Amino acid sequence: MELQKIILIEDEQDVADLIMQGLGEDGYKVIHLGRAEGLEQLLANQDVALVLLDILLPGTNGLDICKQIRQWGYIDLPIMMLTALGTPENVVLGLDNGADDYLSKPFKLIELKARIRSLIRRQQFIIQSNQREKQISKDVFSYGFLTIDDYKKVAFCEGQDLNLTSTEYRLLLLFIQNPKKVFERSELLDKIWGINFDIGSNVVDVYVNYLRKKMEKITNKKVIHTVIGMGYVLKIED
Repeated sequence: MELQKIILIEDEQDVADLIMQGLGEDGYKVIHLGRAEGLEQLLANQDVALVLLDILLPGTNGLDICKQIRQWGYIDLPIMMLTALGTPENVVLGLDNGADDYLSKPFKLIELKARIRSLIRRQQFIIQSNQREKQISKDVFSYGFLTIDDYKKVAFCEGQDLNLTSTEYRLLLLFIQNPKKVFERSELLDKIWGINFDIGSNVVDVYVNYLRKKMEKITNKKVIHTVIGMGYVLKIED
């Protein structure tokens, strides 16, 4: 398994050596920079789990670097500030510039490790939550005032639950995924009932009417239209 990468921006070599040795013992790969030059390219090319950033650096200070990282688009990347300036005012200043945590020098390595683990766990939780939300959002389909949540298998018209049967649900889902598309009865038989030939039945018309009635109880707008000689189409007209 690839080691989690941490970027350490620290100009004091003895402090950097101590941190690199301690974090290396815990299985992290630490990339050390004495100043911010090359940071943007490094972030773009490496999968970085966390940035450890000293405030008092030669050239651009750590507060400006932290703000710059956020401006580059790394909104969720954990950033911990390391500094000898441990007054409440400086802590607030660091957090206001985009830092997630703040550790005053001198610090104990065991505390630094614990805080790093906490920040990385929190970041992993955020990533997993975002992935779940993205997956769920892919399962939500909307057209006009109609919405189907295919994750929960529920359908709504103007915010009210339509209370559909499984067949009605599949039929509306097909329509809402393809608004304004005219479906022939034979195509609906194939996609909803798995019948690829004309069974000489009006089952399609019956279920379309079931859907219409349930929607018309909620809205006065016509939603599923009959296209004479062809089939049906979901279309909401102004």
